[in-house]
Amino acid sequence: MRLELSVLSKPGGRKVNEDACGVWSSQATGACFCVVSDGAGGHGGGDVASKLVVEQALGWFQRRPEVSGAAVGAALAAANRVVLDQQQRDARLADMRATAVVLAIDTQARVACWGHLGDSRLYCFRRGRVVVQTRDHSVLQSMVDAGYVEPVELRRSARRSTLFAALGQEEGFDPAIEGERYPVEPGDAFLLCTDGLWQCVGEADMARILERHTLPEAWLRGLEDAVLAAAQEGQDNYSAVAVACG
Repeated sequence: MRLELSVLSKPGGRKVNEDACGVWSSQATGACFCVVSDGAGGHGGGDVASKLVVEQALGWFQRRPEVSGAAVGAALAAANRVVLDQQQRDARLADMRATAVVLAIDTQARVACWGHLGDSRLYCFRRGRVVVQTRDHSVLQSMVDAGYVEPVELRRSARRSTLFAALGQEEGFDPAIEGERYPVEPGDAFLLCTDGLWQCVGEADMARILERHTLPEAWLRGLEDAVLAAAQEGQDNYSAVAVACG
């Protein structure tokens, strides 16, 4: 299986881009790894945290290019430890946190695994519809799951960004991991993105834009156009990695 990838990361209406993303692949094993992270924290801590998460997670995979739920969990745990260490070394970074979403694809076995913590999301699109969507580690998502509020509030509520889990926490570090190796079909498309993107673009629009622009770079351009069309003053950073499975 051949993959085509594209990466997008923009500051939006903010002075600093606290998002980070990266991709690494192994020709020897046919494995590909993608990471997207959204940082938070004062005094520049957000951008530091997100970069640490991406660098450390991809570094873990470079040392051990394994596509499994255990490997994804270990990479996220390694990134969390580094963020915690940096918090202790620099008092200005003591409050920094970051979300993370990780995708691992074995192109030879045609399977994928993923994991996430926070409200950065992973989607898988197949034949024009969403077949996988991660669930946010947010207070509002919990209320939606319990039936107290409607799903539309995930995009429009003032409380939508209140998280109960992120990297940079000593306690309660429990990322959601897809441990089963998910069969990937030719024509599948994955999207990893921060909340600055998905809050502006609904799932139906993501699929519609993908139908018109099947190549990852063109898909991301279309998604960015949708973000900018919906953006308000102070638009959040928005970042994404798009993967097309050929």
